[in-house]
Amino acid sequence: MPVEFLTDEQAASYGKFNEEPTRPELERFFFLDDEDRKLIAKRRGDHSRLGFALQMCTVRYIGRFLPDDPLDVPWVVVEYLAEQLGIEDVSCVKQYTERKPTAYEHAWEIRDAYEYHEYDDVEWGRKFRTFLHGRAWTHAEGPVALFNQAVGWLRRHRVLLPGVSVLARKVSEVRTVAEKRLHATVAKAARRSPRGRGAARGPGGHAGDAGGRPVLGAGAAAPAADADDGHGVRPVAGAGR
Repeated sequence: MPVEFLTDEQAASYGKFNEEPTRPELERFFFLDDEDRKLIAKRRGDHSRLGFALQMCTVRYIGRFLPDDPLDVPWVVVEYLAEQLGIEDVSCVKQYTERKPTAYEHAWEIRDAYEYHEYDDVEWGRKFRTFLHGRAWTHAEGPVALFNQAVGWLRRHRVLLPGVSVLARKVSEVRTVAEKRLHATVAKAARRSPRGRGAARGPGGHAGDAGGRPVLGAGAAAPAADADDGHGVRPVAGAGR
């Protein structure tokens, strides 16, 4: 189950093709350079070469391999890659998933060749958490915006996207930590301010207000209404996919 700040539509659109890539996106993410072609050329059969190219460019574009069906891509992508590879019968790609282990084996090979990292990698996990905590602390943005920033960072650094619930929970946890840190910082600054110190002690250095009356913390019991110092903040969905 996704965390509550993501709508059903946002959760469903995560890590997949939601529309056809634009022409600039095709040229950026689906263009096959010499290194790509060398790796693709090791496959046997047009269907295997085309399927391999699809997986190679899919992870480059959306940040993950499609776990259920590597062929669940817009047809324009298939045609664009087939044209570059000189494959006339584009429909041959349907044979790619006839042997299920093939797609998994190719995904692992692509991961190693292009140095993608698993989400639970210790080193890259630490770098990601550092980024996420820093972003949450320095930017006043909603959970959806932070979620999108997280996706962007993972894609840029070739860290394979985890499941939507895993990433959404991490974003929620980081925002909670940032909120607690903010309130603690504000409370500390208030205690250190001249006004706060003046209220803490009255004339003669005794605890009290300006008129010498005792203040809370000098033996007087706090009202029940002030006993709860909770600062829980319920995330609300913002703009963004």
